[in-house]
Amino acid sequence: MTRVAIYARFSDEIQNPLSIEDQLRTCNEFAHREGWQIVQTYTDPALSGFSILQRPGIQKLMADARKQLFDVVVAEGLDRVSRDQEDTAGLYKRLKFSGIKIVTLQEGEITSLHVGFKGTMNAVFLDDLKVKVKRGLRGRVNNGRSAGGNCYGYDMLRNLDGRGEIIRGERVINPEEARIVARIFREYEAGKSPKAIANQLNKEGVPAPTGAKWAATTIYGNWQRGSGILNNELYIGVRVWNKVSYPKSRIPAVMSRA
Repeated sequence: MTRVAIYARFSDEIQNPLSIEDQLRTCNEFAHREGWQIVQTYTDPALSGFSILQRPGIQKLMADARKQLFDVVVAEGLDRVSRDQEDTAGLYKRLKFSGIKIVTLQEGEITSLHVGFKGTMNAVFLDDLKVKVKRGLRGRVNNGRSAGGNCYGYDMLRNLDGRGEIIRGERVINPEEARIVARIFREYEAGKSPKAIANQLNKEGVPAPTGAKWAATTIYGNWQRGSGILNNELYIGVRVWNKVSYPKSRIPAVMSRA
């Protein structure tokens, strides 16, 4: 009997987590209709389709493929496996070398033609997505909202618009945390060192922004990046965005062996 591994993924916390369950259910139904035996299931919840190198689920799938634990990989679509053209081609090549097929509900059995054509389409999609995301972030800033993550001293709001969708980037002052921010500035201005401030906050059991303990670096941060309490321009009413970028590395710490 044909042994099947099912793979499912959704890209980030914005998407519905039930997407994973939906994908698994439809892939299970498909495999049963084909009379195949499901032996493995792999998932990558809330992880981008940009690179398979940073996804533990697909990395485990590739490792098990080398052990030939299954004969077919079933996924909802090729874009669920990866949107990166190089990664898609590499995965296809490795699985084919092990005698393993990729079958998706959207495309059927994947061939080199699918890899080339869909890989190009997905690469174009990613480039277009980058532009749209940046445009959306700029729109938030122009409307007086935040384009980044939450900031100590504030709470993120989750109000809904007329269509029932979350209005992103709205913040409100957190009174307790705001008092700590003001206190840090007062004590630093009075000559107290960041280390001494952090130590005192820890003695009092005040939670740090991460929920752990305060450190001197939490107070002074990095002035070039605008990090740390003392360097955050938002506390003086200046909203900064697009100052720091976080490119996704395509080179993992340890390369997987083909």
